[in-house]
This record gives sequence, structure tokens and C-alpha cells, in this order.
Amino acid sequence: MNIKDFMIADAITATKTMSIKGLLELLVKNRIGGVPVVDKDNNLQGMVSDGDVIRYLQPKGRTVYDMYALVLVSEKENIMHKLDYAIHHEVEKVMSNKDIFTVHPDDKLENALAIFSKHHFKKIPVVDDDYKVVGVVSRGDVIRYISTTLISKSDGD
Repeated sequence: MNIKDFMIADAITATKTMSIKGLLELLVKNRIGGVPVVDKDNNLQGMVSDGDVIRYLQPKGRTVYDMYALVLVSEKENIMHKLDYAIHHEVEKVMSNKDIFTVHPDDKLENALAIFSKHHFKKIPVVDDDYKVVGVVSRGDVIRYISTTLISKSDGD
């Protein structure tokens, strides 16, 4: 079983310069949790997920050094204020661009399984020899493929 047998070939992508608002609209409209980030030539630049956006919007923990800072820290950051502030930021601020694992269309299913099980990713970009995005594989795609294959084998017995 090769990746090309079950990957989503028409992958939805984002760009670094897309706004977080545009990204959220893309994720909601397509009912997906993440996308590869590509340049104008469809070269993989990183990945961005709904989890990246949530972590970006979550107020960071702060170290308190004095009484003045204590007062500032004790005032909770308003999520709507943070959202209003961040919505126009670019995807580049929230995307992951380090330790991006990819698979090739001719890779075996086991390659994707190993990445999913070790790194707990939801999606893996599928790239060609030139590192251009040609698809995406999700955990659900793998489960559906395995399930369908097993069901069709058991029906044939």
C-alpha cells in the first residue's frame, strides 16, 4: 500500500502571508484542522493547524519580578481583545516550519503510520522529489483506507 493510494491529492493550502482570519475561514469552510503552507510555486514552507492558532491566542505564562508586574499579570488578558489584535497577523507568525515530516507518494503506508504514531500529527504533507506539495494524508485517511481494505478482504473470504 503506497501513500498515493489513499492521499488527498487536491490538498488545500495556505501561504505565509495569508491572514489568520483568512486561515480560520479556510479551515472552517473546508471542515479541516490544518493545512500545508506553500510558496507561490507550491513548495512546502511549513504546516499550520487549528492547534497552532489556539496556542497563539492563549495568553502566555509570565514570571513576576515585582509588585507592578504582579498587578499586570493578575489582570486576565481578554480573548476577544487578543483575537481582534491577532486576526490580521500573517500565518507565518503561527505556522510550524521546523521538524516538518513529509511523505512521498511512492512511500509505503508504514512510513505514514510511523510518523503519526511517534509525533502525534494529524496531517502529513505529501511532497514530490522537488519538495512541492502534491497532497496530504490525515490520520482519518489512513484509518479509512485500512478499514476499507480489511472490510473488503473479509467480505471476499
